[in-house]
Formats: sequence, structure tokens, C-alpha cells
Amino acid sequence: MKVYLQLALDFVNADRALKIAREAVEAGVDWLEAGTPLIKSEGLDIIRQLKDAFPGHVIVADMKTMDTGSLETEIAAKAGADIICVLGAADDSTIKESVKAARKYGAKIMVDLINVPNPLTRARALEKLGVDYLCIHVGIDQQMHGKKPQDVLMKIAASTRLPLAVAGGITSETAPQLIKAGASVIIVGGSITKAKDIRVATRQMKQAMTSKKAVPTQIQKKYDATGLREAFSQVSTPNLSDAMHRHGAMHEIRPIVPGVHMAGPALTVETLNGDWAKPIEAIDKAEAGLVLVVSVHGGRVAVWGELATWSAKRKGLAGVVIDGAVRDIDDLLQLKFPVFARHRAPDAGEPKGFGEIGGEITCGGQLVRTGDWIVGDDSGVVVVPQEEAQEIANRALDVKEQENRVREEIKAGGSLGSVLKVKKWEKKIG
Repeated sequence: MKVYLQLALDFVNADRALKIAREAVEAGVDWLEAGTPLIKSEGLDIIRQLKDAFPGHVIVADMKTMDTGSLETEIAAKAGADIICVLGAADDSTIKESVKAARKYGAKIMVDLINVPNPLTRARALEKLGVDYLCIHVGIDQQMHGKKPQDVLMKIAASTRLPLAVAGGITSETAPQLIKAGASVIIVGGSITKAKDIRVATRQMKQAMTSKKAVPTQIQKKYDATGLREAFSQVSTPNLSDAMHRHGAMHEIRPIVPGVHMAGPALTVETLNGDWAKPIEAIDKAEAGLVLVVSVHGGRVAVWGELATWSAKRKGLAGVVIDGAVRDIDDLLQLKFPVFARHRAPDAGEPKGFGEIGGEITCGGQLVRTGDWIVGDDSGVVVVPQEEAQEIANRALDVKEQENRVREEIKAGGSLGSVLKVKKWEKKIG
């Protein structure tokens, strides 16, 4: 059975979608999907544009229909869609109406099983209702938490004769195993649409599908809890801030040593202005790879300097963040150890021993607990709550990859404003 490569065009601007579709088609994409965001932003006219531009290709309309199955199928089919996507969570009556309308207008129905509680049972029922394709779909938001489609795909493939599409962060490394598990339509989005070279990425995907052997790639890779350090080491603090909806940035905390990148779980320290006892004790208590986060409540007398930095570096710590003052700046610059602080000062205080290690603190205006992830670079420091670390790491990587793609479009002759259609998407007031 032939396996088809379907490209999901999940953009909000038609010109970007059409440009990338053109390059992907040249490299071998079989089906083109007008993604739900694209249909919502551009209307069904984008289906007409895709059909006019690529008359020999199957056009998929990801309508995600939940009601009015007949009407939505009709208008998508008349616009030029060959396959219309309906949600598996829809009522049976909606599925039936969609199937009837598709037959009437010469189209087919693909049912998306995203978030269906019992996909195996539902798949069997949908086959009886006469749908043409089933789609095992792990959504983008679900992917950020590490969910994958493989297990569900294998179970459904063993219990239905319908052709199966699969979507959910698929790369040229994972596509072969999905084909072996029973997929006949591989739906790919970011692995191609975020690539520096669309044609190269498409050919790599086709190669993986044809050979059924993984082709290595770094795009669209998702990390679990065991790979967080690697993930955070690849992203910038602006990437993280964007992924967190502009939250998490410490205020007035700046790098003392430029050009370094810091990432690690926090060990928190609370102390008083000039009291450097607890920060020094924390070095001995900390495990390699941790970041000391020290709250001095903005104090201007130094609690950290060259000798403390030597100790931290020898211990294998990932860095230190101090909401207070540090000194010996010339020595710190030579040591190249990540140090971030609010103030620089020549004077130090005394080791009185007030404060504690490991408690909840505030640093740079942000709540920090031991175990939260701390990332720092020349732009500043961001704290990521430990319970959200996997999701935020993956979202930050997605932000980075999206920016990489926009950069390529700017270098090809666009501008940031023209690529993103900034004026079009300004919030309407009044």
C-alpha cells in the first residue's frame, strides 16, 4: 500500500503557506493540508487558492468539524477540498451527515481521533459509519508534554481496514516506525515548515518514508524529563520568556561574565546584606550541575567573589545568581564561570550565618524554589517552575525553530513586518 506524505500548513497568513507549499511540492509532498489556523484566519478561500495553485494534488481541509457536518463538508468540498476532516468526538449524526455530503460532492471524510477517550472503540464505530480515513492525532499542546501517537496507532491498525493517517510531531526519525505500525498517511508540519531549507527537509522525510529507515534530524525533537538540561542548553532566555507568555524573567539581574550560557536546577539560598556564610555553605551542599540562586534582597555589600567562584567551578556547579552584590569582577571575567547579579561592589561583609539553604525565595522579583530550572545568558535570567519544565523546554525549542524559519524568509528578501503581516494582526480596538 502506498504511503502518502501530507504537509500540514498551520500558518495564519496565506502567502507564507503558499510559498512553503510550492517548495515542498517541488520536493515531493503528496497531499497539502489547509490547517485549522489557516482556515480560521484566511477562510475557505485558502482552499481555492491551494486548489488553483496545485490542481494535481490532494487538498485536505482540516475543518475539525464538530457540528453541522453536512454544511461544513459541502462548503469545503465546493471550495476544492478532496478530503475534509471531522472530529471523532462529534455526534454520530454529524459524522453521518458529513459522509453523505462528501459522497454527494465527490469528496472523502477523514475523522480525527484527537482527544477521543476510547479511540479503539470509536474507530470501530466510525468504520461502520462509512468514513474514509481515520487520523490518530496527538495535538501540538499534547506533544509539549511528551505524548506520542505510536501505541494507539498499532492498536487501531490491528482492528480496522480503513487507511490510517497519523499526526503529532512526526520527524524523519520517527516516520519509519509509524509506517511499520500501520500508517498509510504521514502528516507532517513543523519538521518541514520550520526547516531552514523546505526542499531538503521534504526530501529527507520522503527518503525516510521510502526506505523505512530513520534519517537523523534536530528539528521538532521533543524532550522528556531526562533530557531537560540538553533542551534548556539549546534555547535562549528570550525563547523561554516567549514560551512562558512573557513571564519568568528576573528583573535587574544581569550577567557579570558575558558570552556564557547557564542552565540547571536551582538550589536556593537566603541571606542578609554582606553575610556570605550561607552562599559559601551552599557550594559544599550543592550537587554538580545545580545553579545557586541567592536572595540578598538587593543588598549592595558583596556576598560573592573570586574565591567563591573558584569553589563553585571546582564543584561543577552550573552557575550562580545573586539578588545582591558581587566583587572581584576582573577575576570573574577570567574564570568564565556564569555569574549573574544585581550589583557590583568592592566591599564584602562578614560571615555571620543568618538565613537558610533550600527554602522558597524571591530573586529578581521571581519566586524560586529548589528544583526550579534556571537559565541565564547575555539577555538575563529566567526561572522555569519545575512542574512545567518539560512543557516549557519543548515550547521554547518550538519558538526557536519558528524564529529560525522567519529569519530564512527575511534573508530571502522579506522583512519582519511583511513575513508576519504585523499590521494585519494588530489588535482591533473600538
